[in-house]
Amino acid sequence: MIYRIEISPIELHGDPKADGLKSKVKDFLNLPVERVKTRNIYTVEAEFSLDEIEKLASEISNPVIQSSRINESGSDLAHLISVGFLPGVTDNVARTLVAAITDILGRDLTDEEAVYSSIEYLIDGDLNNDELMKVALLVANPLINNIAIYTASEISTIPHNTPKIEDETHIDVKLYDLEVSDDELMAISRDGTLALSLEEMQTIQAYYRNDARNAEREKLKLPPQPTDAELEVLAQTWSEHCKHKIFAADIDYVDGDHRETIHGCFKTYIYNSTYEVDKRVDWLLSVFKDDAGVIKFNDKYDICYKVETHNSPSALDPYGGAMTGIVGVNRDSLACGRGSDLLINVWGYCFASPFTKNEGVPDTLLHPKVIRDGVHEGVIEGGNQSGIPYGVGWEYYDQRYIGKPLVFCGTVGLLPRDLNGENGYDKNINPGDFVVMAGGRIGKDGIHGATFSSEELHTGSPVQAVQIGDPITQKKLADFMHEARDAGLYKFATDNGAGGLSSSIGEMAEESNGVYMDVSKAPLKYAGLQPWEIIVSEAQERMSFAVPPQHIDAFMALAEKRHVDAANLGEFNDSGNFHVVYGDETVCCLELEFMHGGCPTMQLKAKWEAPEFDEAPPIESEKIGQSILDLLARLNICSCEDKARQYDHEVKGLSVIK
Repeated sequence: MIYRIEISPIELHGDPKADGLKSKVKDFLNLPVERVKTRNIYTVEAEFSLDEIEKLASEISNPVIQSSRINESGSDLAHLISVGFLPGVTDNVARTLVAAITDILGRDLTDEEAVYSSIEYLIDGDLNNDELMKVALLVANPLINNIAIYTASEISTIPHNTPKIEDETHIDVKLYDLEVSDDELMAISRDGTLALSLEEMQTIQAYYRNDARNAEREKLKLPPQPTDAELEVLAQTWSEHCKHKIFAADIDYVDGDHRETIHGCFKTYIYNSTYEVDKRVDWLLSVFKDDAGVIKFNDKYDICYKVETHNSPSALDPYGGAMTGIVGVNRDSLACGRGSDLLINVWGYCFASPFTKNEGVPDTLLHPKVIRDGVHEGVIEGGNQSGIPYGVGWEYYDQRYIGKPLVFCGTVGLLPRDLNGENGYDKNINPGDFVVMAGGRIGKDGIHGATFSSEELHTGSPVQAVQIGDPITQKKLADFMHEARDAGLYKFATDNGAGGLSSSIGEMAEESNGVYMDVSKAPLKYAGLQPWEIIVSEAQERMSFAVPPQHIDAFMALAEKRHVDAANLGEFNDSGNFHVVYGDETVCCLELEFMHGGCPTMQLKAKWEAPEFDEAPPIESEKIGQSILDLLARLNICSCEDKARQYDHEVKGLSVIK
């Protein structure tokens, strides 16, 4: 049975979401919209009785401010815009409803049953379909959303919102022939969103020409050509996002008559200067080797801190991309050492002016106000829903950010100094430790996140590259991790951010010098993912653990008790290889030395040219008053309080200065 549950605000109490859309239509489109209503739609495809669905609807709605009805879709307004999720995109609202169904109706959904969420915007006004689509794009993003428009006569017969992934149970490991021309090599990189340069593709080409290596591959029933999984793993590992190739490049630097070669900006100026500081102080405990940096705080605790950007995802999907940014740094600090307690979040954004005229925005870009509103909303919901307060934030404006915003997010964590007799910031892996994945399941969202973030934005930027963060799942995972940490059930944890299992297990395997895992055992959001997709699909609310054999039963039992998905995928070894199978079939076997050290060093040139500035014109005394008002009105001087006050700094009640 398929049921449609419709929950609408009672008009007497207002509809903030509808008011927000009406205001945006007026500000951006100047279209004749007279009235706007909204309603949340939950499509339940399950074997429940009508009485059970009515009970569910009454429990998930608030009778004081909301009304609900079942299997009805009529309206007295002229148009309806339906916004749901595309197949394969995480639907967090639906996932929350699945948990509610268990609590309210007393049973779990079967694998054949499903729940989907969508929002319907009901609009009155003399609008054609093109204008309605412009309205829809103010509240939806075609990269992740399914948008449908209906007229008054069609509203009563709206089809059910069931964006299913078709079950592609046939596993097809694709092979790549690299014995082709340079142009064809680059076509393979470009068409596959691999973001690899010609030199990098040629380096991979040479790797597969080794006869001794191919003899070993034959024993594993691997051909001399790379599999799709191997090429994807190398692309992720060698991506700018993960490898920081520009920071590590050899730079031929010229400053007037002076010329030198800088072997990596990061190593020369950041890494080396930090270690010079480290020689003189005793409070730098862990730098450049974990998911976050660690400094000494007091005799009982240490502090870890991580800040990073999520620029490209936020340009494509401001809400989802920015949410991924904040939950991403949450899990970086969460996975630091043996696992920290998350204390506080920080944020900072660089945007073009939200008052930019529509004609000043290129066709392929979102309006800066849409980006600003979406980024704030995503970071607020991602952090506060995980139960973490915000401490400080800022905004900066410059029209050059119209092409891509900068979205900084940071998280501070607290690490116990002593954990079962060991330093809380230390972690290690031994051959024989089990490879365990826990937290969010694997889906198509987040595929190519690392490689997509390493290239310029373009009209073909992939739909599935933007993860949809799931702060509720992350909160459950964090609580489970702290309990497992205090019990000493794991020795190493790291996140499944950029690159998914490829990144996390690939990096962890360096600790023991090898790994063997079976990705057919990984929990999936739905059937049909190919092995390479399972390996590289990333999620912020998923962690990889190294669990000693003597603790594996207790670890898995605790995960089940805390309702956290966990799977034992294999074990770490000292083979020197990153070896991945799907059932009985080897889909990837790469030497760790090549995987992590084989990427050619980028060669760059730089020349210093001192900037020249025109002299500022003199200030005319009679205009000083107006000049002061103009200055105070500038976006980089005026108050940002309208947005900053939306962040909850009181969660946990930890802050002293507000």
